[in-house]
Amino acid sequence: MSKTRQAVDTASPAPSYAPALLALGLLVGVSYLPAMLWGGFVWDDHACVTVDPVREVSGLWQIWFSPSALKGEGHYWPLVYTTFWLEHKLWGFNPAGYHIVNVLLHAANTLLVWHLLRRLAVPGAWMVAAVFAVHPLHVESVAWVIERKDVLSGLFYLAAALVWTRYVEQPRPQRYAGALVLYAAGLLSKSIAITLPAALLLGHWWKQGRVTSTDLLRLVPFCAVGLVITVGDLSFYRSLDAKALGDLDYSLTERTLIAARALWFYAGKLLWPSGLAVIYPLWNIRVADPLAWGYVIAAIALAVALWHFRLQIGRGPLAGALFFAVTLSPVLGFVNYGYMQYALVADRFQYLAGIGVMAVIIGAATTGVRRLPSWGQKGMLGIAAVVLVALGLLTWRQASIYRDDETFYRHIIALNPQARGAHLNLGSALYKQERYEEALDIARIAVEQERALASLNPAQLRGMRRQAFQRGLALAHANLGEILNGLGRVEQAEAHLRRAIALNPQARHAQLNLSKVLYKQGQYEAALDAARIAVEQDPEHAKAHLNLGAVLYKQGQYEAALDAARIAVEQDPEYAKAHANLGAILNGLGRIEEAETHLRRALALDPQDVDLFAQVLMRQGRYQEAIDALAQAVALAPGSPQAAELHFLMGQAAQQNGQPEAAAEYYAHTLALAPRHVKALRRLGRLRNEQQHYDEALQLFQRLVAIDPNDAAALGNLGIALFYLNRSAEALQRFDQALALDPTLKSARVNREVVLKALKGAAQ
Repeated sequence: MSKTRQAVDTASPAPSYAPALLALGLLVGVSYLPAMLWGGFVWDDHACVTVDPVREVSGLWQIWFSPSALKGEGHYWPLVYTTFWLEHKLWGFNPAGYHIVNVLLHAANTLLVWHLLRRLAVPGAWMVAAVFAVHPLHVESVAWVIERKDVLSGLFYLAAALVWTRYVEQPRPQRYAGALVLYAAGLLSKSIAITLPAALLLGHWWKQGRVTSTDLLRLVPFCAVGLVITVGDLSFYRSLDAKALGDLDYSLTERTLIAARALWFYAGKLLWPSGLAVIYPLWNIRVADPLAWGYVIAAIALAVALWHFRLQIGRGPLAGALFFAVTLSPVLGFVNYGYMQYALVADRFQYLAGIGVMAVIIGAATTGVRRLPSWGQKGMLGIAAVVLVALGLLTWRQASIYRDDETFYRHIIALNPQARGAHLNLGSALYKQERYEEALDIARIAVEQERALASLNPAQLRGMRRQAFQRGLALAHANLGEILNGLGRVEQAEAHLRRAIALNPQARHAQLNLSKVLYKQGQYEAALDAARIAVEQDPEHAKAHLNLGAVLYKQGQYEAALDAARIAVEQDPEYAKAHANLGAILNGLGRIEEAETHLRRALALDPQDVDLFAQVLMRQGRYQEAIDALAQAVALAPGSPQAAELHFLMGQAAQQNGQPEAAAEYYAHTLALAPRHVKALRRLGRLRNEQQHYDEALQLFQRLVAIDPNDAAALGNLGIALFYLNRSAEALQRFDQALALDPTLKSARVNREVVLKALKGAAQ
């Protein structure tokens, strides 16, 4: 490289670089608009972004010095959660903020790639950075909030490499220290950054044709820092996920086959990014498979060829290929990690590795294009623009799947119907939307899928033990049981929940949901036992304490119920139902002022938790306040499933407040939303009888009897309406039916006597 060229490449960015910088920024911003505009939290975003240390002001200490407090995260990557902690203080849990930060980090990495490759005099450096900016393989790392670890570690990795190149050109202690600190920051964001020292050595070999002892000695502190942080992270990871890692029993030969196939898989997706799945099918690795060995032979042959022809084609292609392999090495299967239970490859794993292949291919193409005449160069620029647009459109489409859980899991299933857990998680997402029948269908598929996996013979369970699939089957049964419980099919729900517990006594929340099912069936002692087990299994789970409090209250153990409810509130102060349950218990104990405090808090957190609050106000005779609170909740969500019940409560409050017409209007709204609302039909019918609107009362009680022909009270009220409509014979028949069903129904007996006297008087 000439001195002139070096001076140009190492100079600070001049104003003329502004259009190039702006173009790269626009490429990133436009391609990732779907993530920034309507991206949500998906999959383990919920577990990792909303954990207590992120939410609490004091949580920063836990993030750094008590990482086990980060439920759902098995690694020690404190810098990632520090960024989440800071963002929570700025915009809470608004997903847009987290997505925008991820995109900004990716934009910064794109600029670093361009600047670094330009300093290294790689031909086509801007084009490499542009492809890096819009390549759809990077969507998983950028549009998925929890994959902040990729873009953040990438930022420190690239910055460390850039500072290192400056140090090599002009050795200064502060530059060396800066590169080392940035490298440590990368490791504290994601351990995959451990490969940086090897990448730097490859850079020296590419530039100099050799690696000197000085190069090695300079990087010893980097290796030491990398070893200490990574070993610490792996030890922490294994301590939390030992069970899952123990299921991965691939042999060294099988792991070699996995690594070779993975390298070609990643290269193929980089060159032709179609069918990008969040979870790829789990490969069946067989030592006797000739194709599996073909990947190994092809990888070795390519390395040998690039070495052999290095004098003719230069050291760049081999350096780029080795950078690709070395950067991917931590996730090629030689070291166990939990995701290997689901797939052996993932797009996010090659966020940085692909730079090596991009630099080789685009660098070679750029060198060739420079030899073309001007018209040929313009034509190639047009082709390059088309490539960038095509990649940007693919990125836009791929980023759109991070809208919400349903979109995300449907995308997974569309590309990989056998993806473990995808059907189960989709069922849960639909259940949360109260689309119970759809959730039930999906949950049944999940059970059948997990049952098929659990029944495989040992020869088919490549790399996984049967216990792992049994745990998956238990979770599927538990999920199905929860959905059936939501549909009111409590006996079926109980059967699936007990099956889940038999397969895995620690199945997530199975005991908790079993307690709810038993409670609904009136099996309070058994429900209490299950509730206590649920609390023992997860003492920090607010919902478990919430449920325990409800069961204890039903059993008449009021003080114990109060204690459990208070624990639920303490564990999750932002949990509306915990405050609502505590308020309900306090209300039942007659501690109205305390109850109102917690019910107001529940209402502030979730306006739909207004019913208990309204009941407390009504108990105090504050009917208009109750109506106002209920009306406000309805106005916020007029189409919610709870709206009918809220209208009914407004009717009750209005009726008790001496406003019969307003009450009738509220009951009518209830029936418009829920035509089979029995209580509203009954109250409105009685109200219309009292107001002498007997035709309307007759229709209402006829609807009640159609719903339940054995409703003695409805038959009695129907008889009253018939009597006042001068249909005494029919009225008498209805009173007789009511008394046949309930001989103790005094009103029906008294009214029957009135009708008989009226008939006798008419006969005389």
